[in-house]
Amino acid sequence: MLVLELGNLDVTEVTLTTLREYLAKQAVHSKPNSLGHRIRFVRSLFRSSYEKTYLTSNPSLKLREPKIDKRIPKFLIEEDVIHLKISCQSLWERALLEFLYSTGCRIGEVEKINAEDINGENCSVIVNRKGSKQREVYFTTECKVWLKKYLSSRTDSCKALFVTDTHPTKRMAIPTIRWAIKRLADRGELQMNVYPHRFRHTYARQLLDNGTPLDFIQGMLGHEKASTTQIYAQLRGERRRELYRRYF
Repeated sequence: MLVLELGNLDVTEVTLTTLREYLAKQAVHSKPNSLGHRIRFVRSLFRSSYEKTYLTSNPSLKLREPKIDKRIPKFLIEEDVIHLKISCQSLWERALLEFLYSTGCRIGEVEKINAEDINGENCSVIVNRKGSKQREVYFTTECKVWLKKYLSSRTDSCKALFVTDTHPTKRMAIPTIRWAIKRLADRGELQMNVYPHRFRHTYARQLLDNGTPLDFIQGMLGHEKASTTQIYAQLRGERRRELYRRYF
C-alpha cells in the first residue's frame, strides 16, 4: 500500500509530512489496531533503510501509534457454563469443557498436552509455553473425574490428552477445539460468541472474584509481563458496578 501510494517517489525524497499524509488516508478506513500495525511497518522499513545508509536521516522517527483503549475482557457467567455443560453429548466434550474452564490454559497449550502430563493425584498438569518454557496449572476435582472417565473410555494409543472424535489416533488440533466449543454453544443456545480464550478470561475473573492477588493470576496465566495481567484488574471495577446495580 505504501509503495502504491508513493508511486515513483524515491525513498530519499520521503519526508515526515509525506508519511503523515499517507497514514491520514489509511486512518479513514482502518481501525486503530490496524493503523498501529501499519505505522510499525513503516518505521521498521525506514529504520532499516537508514541503518543500511540508504538514507541520511529517518523520516519516520516522529510517527506515533494511535492510543488504543483497553477493552474489558468478555467472560462467561455461571449460567452460561451450566448451559454448556448440559449441552455436552460425549465424554470428550465434557472433559475438554471442564479442562478449559478450570485451568485457564491457552488453546495452543491445550493442543500440546499429552495424557501422561496429567497428575491426577495433585489435580495438576505441566503445560508448555512459547520459548520452551513450562508452568504448572491446576484443575478441579470435577475436571479430574471427567478426564478420568474420558481417558478410560479411549482404546487408542495416541499420547495426546485430547484426540479427534472421528480419528481417535490423531491429536485434536486448534481448529477442532474451536469448532467443538462453538458447537456446544449452539446446542446450549447461548447468544454470545463462545470461543476457547473466553474461558481464559472467565478463569481470571473467577480468581479475581475470590480475592486472588494479580501477581498470582499472572503466574497461573503464564503472562510474561505484569502489564498483560493488569487488564483483568478492570474486571474488579466492572464487577463492583454490576453488584451496585443489583443490590442498590
